[in-house]
Amino acid sequence: MKILAGNSNRPLAEAIAAYLHLPLTKATIRRFPDLEVFVEIHENVRGEDVFLIQSTSYPANDNLMELLVAVDALKRGSARRVTAVIPYFGYARQDRKSGPRTPISAKLVANIITRAGADRVLTVDLHAGQIQGFFDTPVDNLYAAPVFVKDIQTRFDGEDLMFVSPDVGGVIRARGIAKRLNADLAIIDKRRERASVSEVMNIIGDVKGRRCVLVDDIVDSAGTLCNAAAALKEAGAMSIAAYVTHGVLSGGAVSRVTSSPLEKMIITDSILATEAVRVSGNIEQLSIAPLIAEAIRRISEESSVSSLFD
Repeated sequence: MKILAGNSNRPLAEAIAAYLHLPLTKATIRRFPDLEVFVEIHENVRGEDVFLIQSTSYPANDNLMELLVAVDALKRGSARRVTAVIPYFGYARQDRKSGPRTPISAKLVANIITRAGADRVLTVDLHAGQIQGFFDTPVDNLYAAPVFVKDIQTRFDGEDLMFVSPDVGGVIRARGIAKRLNADLAIIDKRRERASVSEVMNIIGDVKGRRCVLVDDIVDSAGTLCNAAAALKEAGAMSIAAYVTHGVLSGGAVSRVTSSPLEKMIITDSILATEAVRVSGNIEQLSIAPLIAEAIRRISEESSVSSLFD
């Protein structure tokens, strides 16, 4: 087995390799002066089981192109199997037609990755589970829930918690964690007037005097999360924290979170943290490197990945 790292999140790839006691495969991934991507593998990969680690986070198109060119380089180097390890799968929010004459970009990207030569895909907390069906290759969709549950048990030891889904679409995700911790569940009913702008309408559940924990898969502009936190505070919540798998945090999201009622927002390292995230007082990162590394080991050994979540 060999592990190759793209440039999107080198620290995560290094942590995964360290967990597996393997060196990263030596390679050059750079740009020509006109910003074309160039990849050269400096080790023999013939007949190897190669795991290519590359999130398609910002800059999404550059990182996606890196992934595709690296897959092609590995296949032309006669790698036996190439697994695209995509901790954050970009374009996942475009998983259906949102209106007339609009694309289903998640399906397009899945097609491109498959045609480039990826034999399977390993990802974390897809925005919608049905995206697995967009690929014509096996897909392992890992869940950050076990990592979150462990941290919640340590951070809120013995406290009476109320888990909250910031929208109806995330109920299953929030309910899963609430069930593991034998806690209550509330739901935010919101209305989105236009892209990246949300308006909280109603809270389903009694949050007064409760320690609330918001659970979501992606935080981008942080508008939804901060509006939900403000609504919970107004409804009498004692404290509000958030656990989100993918910290996209574009534009002024970090300052929005900093000035919100959120005491803490916990994200994973599926996306490389910006300087603003690193110095933020109420944003923390948890590593999912052990989770991904264990899944990689099991895929390589042809053993069960799903048993990681039993």
